[in-house]
Formats: sequence, structure tokens, C-alpha cells
Amino acid sequence: MTDDSGPDSPASEALAADAIRQRIAELLLEHRGLDAMIAAMSQQPRFDELQLRRLKKRKLRIKDATTLLQMQLVPDEPA
Repeated sequence: MTDDSGPDSPASEALAADAIRQRIAELLLEHRGLDAMIAAMSQQPRFDELQLRRLKKRKLRIKDATTLLQMQLVPDEPA
């Protein structure tokens, strides 16, 4: 008798994929928010250059994290 409730079961993989998709959605939302903040800050005649750089770096880190998560959803192709 086989047990399909282990960590490598299809149900577990589906839950993990759903969790990854949820996290991607959260990160994309935050990315868009940062984009809006950066655009608004850039429109101001005087803005904090350091704050702007920090926001841009955070936006880039979020983009990198999103890309890594998206790569986890793509199945490996045999060489």
C-alpha cells in the first residue's frame, strides 16, 4: 500500500506550487507599490536621493525574488 501524503506527493507539490504562486502575487503587488512610490518621489522638486536609491534597490531585490520563485514553478527539462 502506498501513502500519497508524503512531501513528494502530487498533493504536496500542488500545495507548494500554490504557495509559491501566492508569494509571487504578493511580491508583484509590493513591486508595483514601490514603482508608484519611486515615480511619485521622482516627480517632487526636492527628494531624498538616498531614500530613492533604497527604494530602487528594494524593488530590484523583489524582482529577483519573483524571478527565482517563477523558476521554481517551471519543471526541469532533461538535457
